[in-house]
Amino acid sequence: MDEFNEEVSFVITDGYLFISLLLAISAALVVADRSGRFKLFKYVPGFVILYIVAALLNTIGVFDHSSGDIDAVGDTLRTALLPAMILLMLFKCDVRQIIKLGPKLLLTFAVTAGSIIIGFIVSYLILQSSLDPEAWKALGALNASWTGGSANMVAVQEVLQAPKNVFGYVLIVDTVLYSFWLLLVFSSVTVSDKFDKWTKADMSKLDFTDKVTAEEEKPMTLSSIFGLIGFALLTSALAIHLGELLPEVGAVIDGTAWTILIVSVLGLAIGSTRFGKAAGSNELATILLYLIIGIIASGSDFTSLAEAPLYLVAGIIVLVVHIVIMLIYAKLSRTELFSIAVASTANIGGIASAPVVAGAFNRQLVPVGVLFALMGTFLGTFLGLWSAQILSGLA
Repeated sequence: MDEFNEEVSFVITDGYLFISLLLAISAALVVADRSGRFKLFKYVPGFVILYIVAALLNTIGVFDHSSGDIDAVGDTLRTALLPAMILLMLFKCDVRQIIKLGPKLLLTFAVTAGSIIIGFIVSYLILQSSLDPEAWKALGALNASWTGGSANMVAVQEVLQAPKNVFGYVLIVDTVLYSFWLLLVFSSVTVSDKFDKWTKADMSKLDFTDKVTAEEEKPMTLSSIFGLIGFALLTSALAIHLGELLPEVGAVIDGTAWTILIVSVLGLAIGSTRFGKAAGSNELATILLYLIIGIIASGSDFTSLAEAPLYLVAGIIVLVVHIVIMLIYAKLSRTELFSIAVASTANIGGIASAPVVAGAFNRQLVPVGVLFALMGTFLGTFLGLWSAQILSGLA
C-alpha cells in the first residue's frame, strides 16, 4: 500500500468529494448499462463493477482514511440510508398476491431457501479451519443474497460488520456463481419434459396464472418522488431510534437488526396497500443500493485477494448441496422443473432474473417469478442473519 500511495498524486480526504465521486461513478455505470451498448452488464451487475472500481481506488491510495472525514461521512450515510433502501425495496411486495401462489409453490420456495442454508452450514464445516475467523459473518451476508438479493446482502453486512476484504471476496463469488447458475438454469429448460416425467409431476396444478397478475405502475411525478424520499428518510430515522431502545438477542440481533426488522415489516405492510404502488420506489432504492455498496467498497483492499478462491470453493459446495436436496425434494413431492428452477433463481438471482427464467418456461408464468423474488427480498435478510447465527455457534 505504501508503494501505491507514493505513486498516487490525487488523494481524496474530503467526505463531500468522496460521496460525489461514488455517485458519479454509479451514474456512469447505470447510464452505460441502460444504453445497451456494453455486453459486460449482461454478465456482471453494475453494482459489482462499482465495488471493484471503488475498492481499486482505495487499494491504490486514492481514498485517504487517515483524517477520518471520509469514514465519518460514509458511515453516517450508510447507517441512515440502509433502512430507507430496504423499506423502498419492499413497496412492491404484496403479501396477498404471494398467498395466491398456493401451498405447493410456497413449500417449494421454503425448501429451496432451506437447502441453501443447509449448504452454507455444510460448506462452513468443511472449510472452517482454512477460512478467516470472521468468515461466518461474510457467509451470512452471502446467504442473505442467495435467499434474497443484493440489498439483503448489504443489510446483513451492516449488522454483522464482516471484514471488508472478506465481504469483497463473497461479493465476487456471488457474481461469478450467479452467472454460472443462471446459465445452468436456462439450459435446464430443454430437459424440462424429461425432468417432469422423471418426477411424475402433475402439470395441471400450474393453471393459476389468472390469479396472479402484474399491475402497471403509474409514471413517476415530482410529488411521488418527494413523497417517497420524505417518508423513507423519516421512517429510517425513527426506526434507527426505536431499534437502539430494544434489547440485544444472541450474536446477531442488535439495534441495527431491530431497525431492519422494523422497516421490513412496515415495507411489507405498505406493499399490500395502494401506497405500495407509488411510482419511483424501485428506482430510488437502486440509487441508495449503489451508494451504500460504494461506501462499503471504499474500505476494501485488493492486496489480499489471494484468499478469494477459497470462498469460491465454499460457494460451489453450497450449490452442490442445494442441487442434491432439490432433486430429492422434486422426486418425493412430484414437483415440476419450472417451480424448482424459478424458486432457485428467485433465491440466488433475485428480482432481475427470476421473471426471465419463468418466461423461458412459459410467458404466462412470469408473475410467479416476480412474486417469488419479492418473497426473497423480504425474507433474505432474516434468513441470512439466522444462518450467520448458526455459523457463529460452529465457529
